[in-house]
Formats: sequence, structure tokens, C-alpha cells
Amino acid sequence: MNLHNVDLNLLKVLHALIEERNVTRAGERIGRSQPAMSNALNRLRAMFDDPLLVRGKGGLQLTPRAESLKDPVNTILGSIEDCLVAETDFDPASAQGLYRLASPDFISLQILPPLMARISKAAPGLELHLITEDRKLALEALDSKRADLVLGTFENFKSSIRVKQVFEEEFVCLVRKGHPIVKQKMTLETLLSYRHLLVSATGSRKAIFDSILDDMNCKRQVAISVSHFLHVPYLLENSDLTGVFFRGVSETLLKAFKLEICEIPFDASIFNVSLAWHLRSDRDPALSWIREQVEDVCQELRSAKMQM
Repeated sequence: MNLHNVDLNLLKVLHALIEERNVTRAGERIGRSQPAMSNALNRLRAMFDDPLLVRGKGGLQLTPRAESLKDPVNTILGSIEDCLVAETDFDPASAQGLYRLASPDFISLQILPPLMARISKAAPGLELHLITEDRKLALEALDSKRADLVLGTFENFKSSIRVKQVFEEEFVCLVRKGHPIVKQKMTLETLLSYRHLLVSATGSRKAIFDSILDDMNCKRQVAISVSHFLHVPYLLENSDLTGVFFRGVSETLLKAFKLEICEIPFDASIFNVSLAWHLRSDRDPALSWIREQVEDVCQELRSAKMQM
């Protein structure tokens, strides 16, 4: 393939097609008509000597060749964007734009109110869009450009992802005020004798705490599972359910609802919560400033916890 004959605009089309797997939606994403997208797809097929997308169950499917192009195309487009970022001083007061933050809600419930207060005061022209995602899906949103920044507890990530730890989390037991467990000696047997409320953004009936119990050859009885924390305080306030959640979100809910925190009766792992962004935006002045605001908010949360 002769590079002089390659239209780099086709890579933008290819990226949209790979992400959307639908010609019409991909065209809407980059501002091209369906005929123009179909023509571009035919040119891409000729360029790579591969069909790239084929019809299958549920719509268009990627061929193995298209799958192998996902990361390189992301990297190439990210590098081009990075080269075009203006090396100018960033002025928050006059800045404009929409930035997307992906995070599980157990983190965003703590971070978002103070973060929004900071940004509204210093950069009133900036807008935030929160995408509530499980930690694995949050990284995928970052890689596919659906998110600019993500927060989560990450274990595995690509070399194109930058990660910085911002605070630590540990488990506690959250119950209603006056719950019978408060008057009992807290043991593992006591904790597991009550029915539990579980939160899983993926719809699973298991959470991180269940993996810890598995290692101890124990199991809890899950009475109800929900996909986000919106239901948690209402379900706990009106029942004898118990919940084992991270301390940060538990203390956040404690401020607004009639709940109590009990320490769990054994040492569990400390989990690192990190801020992540893509290498392509590493030098973006606006995102660098927003990252600083997130880090400052997390530092304030850390300091508040240490003083309690």
C-alpha cells in the first residue's frame, strides 16, 4: 500500500464504523450522509482488501481484520489530535466546551457535587456530562472516545491509558438507624445472618465483596440487587436489609438519610480509586485543568476522611 495514495479521512470513517457498526449512525457521528459513508466503506474495503464489516446476527459484525485495526486506528487518530492541540495558556473563565466523565455512581455521588461547584465558579462556560458506567465499561468508553475522563478501580488497562491514583476505599456495613445489627457484637456470622442489598451496574448478582467472601468460603443471602445507588437509602431505611459498600459512598448517603455505619468484622482489601484518561488527550489544556480539579476534590475528600 502506497501511503501517498491513502486518504487519512478514511481512517476517521473507519473508526466511526468500527465503533457504531452501523453505517447510518456512523455517518451521523462524523457528519456524513449514508451514500457518502457507503462509498467510503467501499474504498476502505479496497484499501485493506477485506470486507471489514459483514452482516450478521444483530447487525454488522467486524471481520478479524477490522478487529485488528481498532487499536492502531485509535492510536493514529489520537496522535493526530494531539499534534493539533494548541499550545496556548488555558483560561478557565473564558473556556467553552462539553466534557464527558464516566464513573460508577458510588464514586460520582461523592465527587460530582464539589467538582461541579468548582467548575461552575471558575469555568462557567464548561459543561459536564456524567456517564454512569461500571469500571470495565468506563475504560471502554474512554478508548472509544465516548468519555474524556474516567474514575474507577482499575486492574488492567492498555498502554495508551494514563492512570493516576486519587484516593483509597474500604468496605463498611450500611444499615438503617436502629437496625438490630447495631446492638449485636459484629462478627462475620452476624453480618451474614441478615439479608443483603447488592448494587451491580452490570446486572450481576455478585459484587466485589462477594469475591472476598468466596475467598473465605462464605456466602451471603442477597435479597435484592439494583443497578445503581439511587434505591439504596430508601430500601435500607425501610427494612432490616444490610449493605456492604465502600466507605465514601456510605458516608455520603449518611448525610442525607437515617442510616448508620458499622465496621465490618475483618480486614478487607484497600481499593485504589484512580483517574484515567487517554494518551491522545494528555496535552489537552482544558482536560488537564479539569483533571486538576478532580484531583483537588479527591484530595479534599481524603483530608476530610482523615479528620473524622
